[in-house]
Amino acid sequence: MKYRRLGRSGLKVSEIGLGSWLTYGSATAEDTAKACIHQAFKLGINFFDTSNSYAGAEQVVGSTLKEYPRSSYVLATKLFFPQGEGVNERGLSRKHIVEQCEASLKRLGTDYIDLYQCHRFDQDTPIDETLRALDDLTAQGKILYAGVSEWTAAQIAEAAHIGKDQRFRPLISNQPIYNMFERYIEKEDVIRTTEANGIGLIVFSPLAQGVLTGKYKPGQGIPQDSRAANDQTNWVINSYLREDVLACTVKLEALAAELGATLSQFALAWVLRQPNVSSAIIGSSRVSQIEENVKAVDLELTADVLARTEEILSEVSGFAPLR
Repeated sequence: MKYRRLGRSGLKVSEIGLGSWLTYGSATAEDTAKACIHQAFKLGINFFDTSNSYAGAEQVVGSTLKEYPRSSYVLATKLFFPQGEGVNERGLSRKHIVEQCEASLKRLGTDYIDLYQCHRFDQDTPIDETLRALDDLTAQGKILYAGVSEWTAAQIAEAAHIGKDQRFRPLISNQPIYNMFERYIEKEDVIRTTEANGIGLIVFSPLAQGVLTGKYKPGQGIPQDSRAANDQTNWVINSYLREDVLACTVKLEALAAELGATLSQFALAWVLRQPNVSSAIIGSSRVSQIEENVKAVDLELTADVLARTEEILSEVSGFAPLR
């Protein structure tokens, strides 16, 4: 495994991280989830990402990682989405942040959270209120670092400006969706803005919800053991299941084969070509998937390969999946 600094901080995270969205605590059996977490740790993955909105994922991740020294891994979770019917049980108000931090600490079974992330931007709460609450939690030792997820370039820039002006501890991460098909962070100035403000990128869905594994073929049915066949999870992948997208994956898989790699490894290496990407988060319902994907860190992509990749990807247009 290889490691990168997370933004301008001194925190180092594995280039491949393990996430728990749509898997642990819901669609994947607990014993399988625990086996995946154990194998990920053994293979050098030290970054584990979850959220208070991922069903029972915090409990599964936290209880499994308790078998290892607390200093040996980086535990990240998030808040924003509704946790109840009350008007204050959502968003990024000071009240909700403090209450949800305490709740996550209990579910994770830990004394502190390494990285506490704002899952989305809150239009109803002043940014300075959110940043001050995060800064106070850091001062109390309940969180070590703070980050965001799916914030726009303008929102990140405003938060960085307010943080400097009021001398809050800086945000160190942003977690956007990023893969070969979904590249808005390149086009909407997110990469440049995060780089300029010392914020690292932790990207989710680098395999396009499994489409960049090669399991979905044009003109063929949906594999029965796939995310697309699961009524709990298929809503996130349907936008990728277009004939032009699937035809593109066939060509990408052939290019990956020339490199002696699988499509998954190729897609992860492509994401990691960005120097400001600190970690690419994978989901896994099988140990073998983790064993395959971690090999991506050793795959080098030449300028010629990247140019050929762009040529293939140019055949897909107007792609706007749900995010």
